[in-house]
Amino acid sequence: MDNADAIAQLRALAARVEQLVAHAQRLAEENRSLRAQQEQLAGERSQLLAKNEQARSRVEAMITRLKSLEQHT
Repeated sequence: MDNADAIAQLRALAARVEQLVAHAQRLAEENRSLRAQQEQLAGERSQLLAKNEQARSRVEAMITRLKSLEQHT
């Protein structure tokens, strides 16, 4: 292998390394984005669970009041 071939191989290797670094950076950014989205969705889920519990409590209270009214009539 002469110097020209070695230089060409090194350049090709350097280009491949640059591609891999760029790909790794894209994956890291995508990972950050997905983690932020997951955190947001977990927050929304928590809020929905709280609202669901509140609605369930209200419905149970209405049922109790209706049963009370039914017994008094």
